[in-house]
Amino acid sequence: MDTVAPVTEIIDVIKESGGEAFKLCYQCGTCDVVCPWNRVRTFSIRKIVRQATFGLTEIESEEMWRCTTCGKCPQQCPRGVKIIECGISLRRIATEYGVFPGSAEPIPAISGSLNGEGNPLSEKRNDRANWAEGLQVKTFTEGMEFLYFPGCYLCYDPRLKKIARATAHILKQAGIEFGILGEKENCCGESIRKTGDEELFKRLARQNIKTFIDHGVKKILVSSPHCYHTFKNEYPEFMVDFEVVHVSQFLFKLINEGRLLPSNEYGKKVSYHDPCYLGRHNGIYEEPRETLKKIPGLELVEMADSHKESLCCGGGGGRIWMETPKGERFSDLRLEQAIAVKADVLATSCPYCIVNFEDSRLNVKGGKAIEIRDITEIVQEAFQGTEEK
Repeated sequence: MDTVAPVTEIIDVIKESGGEAFKLCYQCGTCDVVCPWNRVRTFSIRKIVRQATFGLTEIESEEMWRCTTCGKCPQQCPRGVKIIECGISLRRIATEYGVFPGSAEPIPAISGSLNGEGNPLSEKRNDRANWAEGLQVKTFTEGMEFLYFPGCYLCYDPRLKKIARATAHILKQAGIEFGILGEKENCCGESIRKTGDEELFKRLARQNIKTFIDHGVKKILVSSPHCYHTFKNEYPEFMVDFEVVHVSQFLFKLINEGRLLPSNEYGKKVSYHDPCYLGRHNGIYEEPRETLKKIPGLELVEMADSHKESLCCGGGGGRIWMETPKGERFSDLRLEQAIAVKADVLATSCPYCIVNFEDSRLNVKGGKAIEIRDITEIVQEAFQGTEEK
């Protein structure tokens, strides 16, 4: 195996990059058993951990870039090894040396876009608020209840803009005082951190934090579980503490308080997919389901691998930017599970999941017959607000 430095040095680099916990692993192999990759191909995170323990990491191998950080393996690890953090430590070394093999090749261009335009999609910063055209959404000012932070994909992707617009409609209908910051926002930085670019994450985070503080932001409403996770769990590393709410939680609250009233029968069989960063990483399972149960005519059915056992869509850990060959896409398996319970709609609460599921609709037999919807889109269709603004 090739190493980028002598063994003793590479072990020190791994430890400095966050991989100290490798030494706790006693190679039981539980991580490999639960890893979704082993449903589509042979993959061993246990082997990667073992190699890293002895400084034998092959940074030119594509294997260390496969992890989607779904959270299944640390959830099952009997020794409490921080497997995700350990894997990211290896990616930090590869990033430092500029080694991006195979599917990881797009990462440098993604980093350039994040540096230059504040988003990973090579879109213009000045266009970040274009999703709200015609909706009379206000610019956030101090004193407003919420900053609504759609996230990069909802600001730019044509399919996902519909979710941001549905969210704005619901908030206005319910009489919520909110605003957006548009081009003043940057990507939250969660996914680029998982690819190992710690410095870029810190730069994006500091810029966002300064913007939030300068505008008097106290409460942030987000549509992406990845934004939710990093604002809630990672930004406090910078000595700040914003109140962060995911839209699936807020919809549940609005309905329970009677600020949204059912107005239309939905009349479809819906299966809900738990996004990894909403469910396993942050424990939000019931609010989305309880919201769906409130919708007249909607029949909620559970797929295999639900709640904490949810099958990853394949988009976390920066994989949303990497090409995954047909036959190896977790999202294909998930769509098949939805079809198996005869769902009309596969609902979720994450832009990465929707991107992958929409792609799978085109590849999976019978996939075109199933709708892919964000929970916000379903609520907009079924509910009306108690107040118009």
